[in-house]
Amino acid sequence: MDALDRKILTELQMDGRLTVTELAARMRLSVSPCHRRLRDLEREGAIRGYRAIVDPAAVGLNFEALVFATLGWEDADTVTDFEAAVSAIPHVIQAQRLFGEPDYLLRVATTDLAAYQQLYDEQLARLPGVQRLNSTLVMKHVVHDRPLPE
Repeated sequence: MDALDRKILTELQMDGRLTVTELAARMRLSVSPCHRRLRDLEREGAIRGYRAIVDPAAVGLNFEALVFATLGWEDADTVTDFEAAVSAIPHVIQAQRLFGEPDYLLRVATTDLAAYQQLYDEQLARLPGVQRLNSTLVMKHVVHDRPLPE
């Protein structure tokens, strides 16, 4: 990946709806080489996809919590079962496996505190292998969905 590819990625992170023609103009390339580079970046996996970034509040998801999960044991089956169960919960909008303790960080979005409490009691607390859950509430997003640095 060269500097031009990195610049293409930067532009697309800022505006994923750019047409190839617009992108080519910003890169000072003709459309064909720009399109070829774009397809190569997609094929190589540098670009994993395109999507709209939706404001959670606009769809009624006004409450967000970060949940730290510690497993009682970490054998392969427990980890696989936990990750499959977490992936099946739509309100878990991000999940990361961590080194050390806790084992996982989950980002959860719900309509309000009552909905979060219900989700916690009925789904999160029942996840396979969970020994302990700790939640902290998100007060404010300071940096959110920032493009990756060049």
